[in-house]
Amino acid sequence: MSDVQESTTHVRYVGGEAGHRSFFGGTHSKTRIVGMAIFVIGGMVGMVLGGGIPVLIAALVGVGVTMLVTQRTHNGTIQERRRKRARWAARKRLGTHVFKPYNVAVWDQIQSALASSNKAERRAAEVDARQMRANPDGADGMGWLQYGSNMPGIAWHAPVGEEQYLSVAFSVSGQLRGMETAGALNRAATSWGKFLAHRSAPVSLIRDVQTLTRVLPPDTAKHDIWYDSKREPREAATSLALYDAQQGSYAEVRGRAAADAMVQRHFVVLSWPLTPAFTEAAKKYGPGRDGWRALMAEQIEASLHGLREARMGQVNYLTARQTAAVIMHQQNPSIPIDLRSAKHITPLSVGIGSHDEYSAHVVDGGYDPTVLADGDPIEAAPAVTWWHRTAAIHGENLASAGRSPLWTLDLMIGRELDFIRSVSFHMHLVPAAQAKAAARQDVVRDAAGLYAQQKKGVIVSDEAQGLLGAAERRRRDLAAGSHHHGVSWIGYVTITAPTREDLAQASRRLESVCDTGLGIDRLDWQDSFQGAASGTTWPIGRGLRPDNITTAARVMNTLAGRGDKEALS
Repeated sequence: MSDVQESTTHVRYVGGEAGHRSFFGGTHSKTRIVGMAIFVIGGMVGMVLGGGIPVLIAALVGVGVTMLVTQRTHNGTIQERRRKRARWAARKRLGTHVFKPYNVAVWDQIQSALASSNKAERRAAEVDARQMRANPDGADGMGWLQYGSNMPGIAWHAPVGEEQYLSVAFSVSGQLRGMETAGALNRAATSWGKFLAHRSAPVSLIRDVQTLTRVLPPDTAKHDIWYDSKREPREAATSLALYDAQQGSYAEVRGRAAADAMVQRHFVVLSWPLTPAFTEAAKKYGPGRDGWRALMAEQIEASLHGLREARMGQVNYLTARQTAAVIMHQQNPSIPIDLRSAKHITPLSVGIGSHDEYSAHVVDGGYDPTVLADGDPIEAAPAVTWWHRTAAIHGENLASAGRSPLWTLDLMIGRELDFIRSVSFHMHLVPAAQAKAAARQDVVRDAAGLYAQQKKGVIVSDEAQGLLGAAERRRRDLAAGSHHHGVSWIGYVTITAPTREDLAQASRRLESVCDTGLGIDRLDWQDSFQGAASGTTWPIGRGLRPDNITTAARVMNTLAGRGDKEALS
């Protein structure tokens, strides 16, 4: 990203490309490149071995089919659609589209049924065993390194096939409060950029940053507490009719104040991958997991200080119970986001019973605890159902244009969007040396491709010019002495509604606002695995692809080693 000083605010150029170019140039998918390479090489080998014209025709047909099935459209590629349908069919066949929270007694019954001599009973038990899991799909492989009270909650993640990492969530009040000047906006954006840059250096143990905004109706619990503390007891009222009228009047005022209003809750999640550098640093703080916790205590304190310097307002870490309360609220908005003192909210069980449809994650095991009176058991709470759908925002689907720091404002507080939603952006921090090398290669390859088109006398494509312009901006940003670093990013939006019809309507309105207000050409709905996609907007740092560093960067990291064991730090 680059900064251009204008009279009012900074403009950043974001979007229009998928990232680093491949060896063959452009940003085509690996499937297209590999498929075309196989058919071209296969055709050449077949011709050498005497296959003749039939082999050549087969190779040409294969190349054409590969280009067709991997061609991007406003509805994705044919390959992506087929992959989604195949995934959904496999999930329904295995029964993994249903999630049942782990229960010891029920699990013992399933194990007994698995040993039954009845074949049908064993098959049903196998499906039940796959449906009962410790964590929901969105938090697969999640545990806790630290989950005590009055201390930061440190989540330990071990997703299947991915690198393990630790994450900590922080609640922030936000950079802008009410009316602010353009200068304040510029200073806030610059401060946030410095926060990210300081954590992008090779010596930093933080590699991923997630920003999360939860947009929801206002919670009137604090107003109720204030009113209960000020009103006279019912027994002391001189007129019960007047007392009841006052109660009804205040309830009406509270209802009108909350009607058609939406508030935002902001969070920042930092992730520490469990790399050899992390474990070596932790050894200097103590043996085993004690050293990890001591190192994380220092890292969390430094992060608190850094977020406050980044003008994030009031900053506090979330305990494990608070993090669990946020996750459960996002699954079931009927549970207030601050209802963390209830006994049924525990960090060791954050999942609510649910099932997936092709385009929705349906939480049907929820309840509404707000209607319970003091002393009522949780089993007396009425059941509720909530429908969720998640879409991804990719860089290649975002029109390349100058954008101010407020370019997502329509998504956060747009009048057309009156439904509950979570907006999350994930950023993977890349040290300047790696980002600079990738940007330099991209400029060379894009310029070569553009020059080849000009030499042929063909009309230069807008895509080629856009890619070259984006690569040149990144190279200028990373010039020596700029103190800038690289970043790869992806955004996610989860919308929530009480019914299928409301969810469908919310989906259409979200697409319209993103297209007209944000310049997002296409939302990539994460259909066929919506349950897992919901986790990308939970405060746990999920949603980024594993980092694929270049060979040169991998060699440099190997040469750097883990540091001297005798060193103090």
